[in-house]
Amino acid sequence: MTATTLPPRSARAGALTTIRRGLRLSPELRRGLPGTLALAVVATAGRVIIPVAIQQVIDRGITSSGMDMGFVMQMCALALGAVLVTAGATGWMHLRLAKVSETALSGLRVRAFRHIHDLSMLHQAAEQRGALVSRVTSDVDEISRFMQWAGLQLITNGGQALLALVVMFVYSVPLGAVVAASLPLIAVVMRWFQRRLDAAYLTVREKVGRLLAVLAEVVVGAPVIRAYGIEDRVRRRLDVAIEEHRAAGTRTGVLSSSFSGAAEVLSALVLAAVVVVGTLLAVRGSSTVGEVIAFMFLVQLFIQPIQILGEAVNEAQTAVAGWRRVLDVLDLEPDVADPGPDGVDLPNWPLGATFESVTFRYPRAGESAAEATGPAALIDVSVRIEPKQKVAVVGETGSGKTTFAKLLTRLMDPTEGVVRIGDVDVSTVRFRSLRDRVVMVPQEGMLFSGSVADNVRMGRPDATDDEIEETFRELGLDGWLEELPLGLHTPVGERGSALSVGERQLVTLARAAIADPDLLVLDEATSALDPVTEQRINRALEGLASGRTVVTIAHRLSTAEQADRVLVFDQGRIVQDGPHAQLLAEGGVYGRLYESWRRGTSADRRGP
Repeated sequence: MTATTLPPRSARAGALTTIRRGLRLSPELRRGLPGTLALAVVATAGRVIIPVAIQQVIDRGITSSGMDMGFVMQMCALALGAVLVTAGATGWMHLRLAKVSETALSGLRVRAFRHIHDLSMLHQAAEQRGALVSRVTSDVDEISRFMQWAGLQLITNGGQALLALVVMFVYSVPLGAVVAASLPLIAVVMRWFQRRLDAAYLTVREKVGRLLAVLAEVVVGAPVIRAYGIEDRVRRRLDVAIEEHRAAGTRTGVLSSSFSGAAEVLSALVLAAVVVVGTLLAVRGSSTVGEVIAFMFLVQLFIQPIQILGEAVNEAQTAVAGWRRVLDVLDLEPDVADPGPDGVDLPNWPLGATFESVTFRYPRAGESAAEATGPAALIDVSVRIEPKQKVAVVGETGSGKTTFAKLLTRLMDPTEGVVRIGDVDVSTVRFRSLRDRVVMVPQEGMLFSGSVADNVRMGRPDATDDEIEETFRELGLDGWLEELPLGLHTPVGERGSALSVGERQLVTLARAAIADPDLLVLDEATSALDPVTEQRINRALEGLASGRTVVTIAHRLSTAEQADRVLVFDQGRIVQDGPHAQLLAEGGVYGRLYESWRRGTSADRRGP
């Protein structure tokens, strides 16, 4: 199966375009920025007052008759007030930005997480889970670090450099011109490094996602790795991912260090030029001593931000790369979209299902599901399942059974044709209504960290402990529940690791039962269980199926024997349809499948 990958739309966008799009997606940040910027202006202006006060003290406070202490004290008070105001504005600014940015970015993280969940099974299969997780976690963390440090530095230090340059021109046009003449060179150098750092940091973020994905597989798959003795192979794969991340990080570090070094050289050249020209002007008497000294302070206020801006730009590149990867997720239109307010609810009566000339093709790389031209998993399938009918779906591996179930529960949409539930086009049904009335129990019992009760409540969050226990009793599983050390409150472990495969399936059946769906889709999972657990699951399935429309992907044909109707799939088509006895008499594909299964079960009974 192939699937589309996340499109690199944002990777082609410029940094400013990416930041503007990111701000549009974070309204909380936009609302908080004006006040933060106002505080940044106050903090910046306060720094420039100090050189002005020094100049005034030297030129006006020191006279031929001595020092004017009153004037000097006024200037000192002004300078102290400026320092206090600057410190207060800076602290308040940092506090505001920390609160606003964390609120905004938590909203961005939630939107990205929900969008990933809205993607179809095809899109989720197209990218490794660890890479998707990194977009919601580490990539957003990089944006947070940028907003709380580098973003402020770019604003405050950029404003400080600009204001210092303006005051320089007020004091001395020639010296101001010397500093201004350096700006084009500084801009060219910064732009050259910015482009290369942009690509380098994006590569680093991609390698981080790749590394997290490999690590996640290694941790989750540890039992399989040990069982097959493939530690060396897995270790080589992990080594490759680590080496790729190291190489990308090293290249970025070299570029970053070179950028910082270039900023230092440029700063030194500007300062040297100012010293030479300022000395000449002082000798000729074109400037006062106080103006020259104040100008030197202003040069420091101009140069210092340039040096800091080098580090801030590095952080900005990392953040922009992270922002692009988050936007890549948000740019991806879900193939299976919730119609939302424009949708309808399923009718309030027993539900059946209808497939009308349904074809499904898996998309090739770069294709959306709507324009898929890949291999067909289902071809022109037309069938109607009546309400409360028990239907078994059988066929060889790859015949289309699982695709049929996913289309029925709208985990995917057909390439052609229409799927109806309760005579309503399923693509027009609101997700909330669909998930309440149609439930699929997958072959692998997926559990989440927490207790047995916590996992069952995912079927109905408001269920009480008594209601959950009653559900287990109705399914005939109360005896098993009593065997657990803490009953309902027994921890299941990560992904249900504290329970056996069969026990996990029992919990998922209870979860489905308490949801009380009208249409139940079961991916039968009894082929690899011990006889006692299999018997428990079969009893639970009987209770779960009572009074409902049930479609079962039958791996063991004993399920087909008990069904009202059997759908036989072969190479994406329904080739036989009818009760077990009728299909057995017809022979064909079902006859061959049944005979093969019967021989297999006979061999199992005889044993080795």
